[in-house]
Amino acid sequence: MRAPISEYKAVEEAAMKFVKSVAEGNSRYARELFTKDAVLFGYLDGELEHGSIEQFYHNVDTVGAGADFKARVDIVSIEETVAVIRVLEEKWGGRIDFTDYLLLMKMHGEWKCVAKAYNQNSDTIKR
Repeated sequence: MRAPISEYKAVEEAAMKFVKSVAEGNSRYARELFTKDAVLFGYLDGELEHGSIEQFYHNVDTVGAGADFKARVDIVSIEETVAVIRVLEEKWGGRIDFTDYLLLMKMHGEWKCVAKAYNQNSDTIKR
């Protein structure tokens, strides 16, 4: 059964916390979205990052998005208590393009992110 439009709006609003944190270089909003035990996996400039979401917060707080930063949120799927979001980012830190996948769970009536996996576009890898 397809989720109602109101659920899509709620998921999109949750995902926008992620985008706002990245755009402003302030992890405050993302901390509202992610659970304390959320994990991340991805390669940043060819090095595997994995483990606690705290690494993402550190990256956001130490690297500004840059004036040319752009982002788009796509809702891939919503199934009652789980949602998959794709976030396209361009020019993070002035040079990096990412595709992020966020796995959200509906917990106590609120959409929370439990995992983030990402790909850095190969033509933006600093060698």
